[in-house]
Amino acid sequence: MSNWRRNPVWGLATILLMGLNVALACLTIPLTSIVLGRQRAFLGIARLWCRVAWAVGGIRFRILGWDELPEDIRSGRQPVVFMSNHQSHLDPPFLIAELGVYTVFIAKRELKWVPLLGQLIWFMGFIFINRQNRSKAIESLKDAARRIQQGQSVVIFPEGTRTQDGRIQEFKKGGFALAQDAGVPIVPIGISGGFERLPKGSRRILPGDYTVRIGLPVATVGASREAVMATVRERITALAEGR
Repeated sequence: MSNWRRNPVWGLATILLMGLNVALACLTIPLTSIVLGRQRAFLGIARLWCRVAWAVGGIRFRILGWDELPEDIRSGRQPVVFMSNHQSHLDPPFLIAELGVYTVFIAKRELKWVPLLGQLIWFMGFIFINRQNRSKAIESLKDAARRIQQGQSVVIFPEGTRTQDGRIQEFKKGGFALAQDAGVPIVPIGISGGFERLPKGSRRILPGDYTVRIGLPVATVGASREAVMATVRERITALAEGR
């Protein structure tokens, strides 16, 4: 990779360019949705954003395993809960754009107040959770379960936040309860390279590989929550490590 991409000035410039790109996307998606519809507008512009991000940041992106999923999942006929390890701020837009079906995220309530971005993800129907209020968080998860049963797939980061050191953290139970309440499978996802591209707290994007590996679905009906959590964690860890 060219040395100029590792220059700190260029690293800062990539953050600024991507921030501008996000602002433009937040403004254009509601407008284009009038013609294309929300989902088509969102996915089309999200994919364009990712192509720009890869080119600017020198990121070699790969997604593996999608074609091995059952056809009902790939077509969107079978809603699922996608669960992934969380390595950087790049994870949500990359997963939104590159998963083959339209998904929404379970997002912390604080994101709702981020200018432009908060309004966009509210517009797109993302599900906000107040992690400081247990009763409200439970109500949000019940609403999410109803939406999944109606056909909406969601993405959850079971760690709850980005990793501090690149290692997978302890999983929280809420996403597993959601999948079991909705009666849908969990599709494990392992991300590698995201932490190296944009570590938590960093203001620089570094060039290199970013790989998303998708595993086969894990059934949630008829199994204990602890058993499902253990299986999903094992698979996400193996996928993130390229196994």
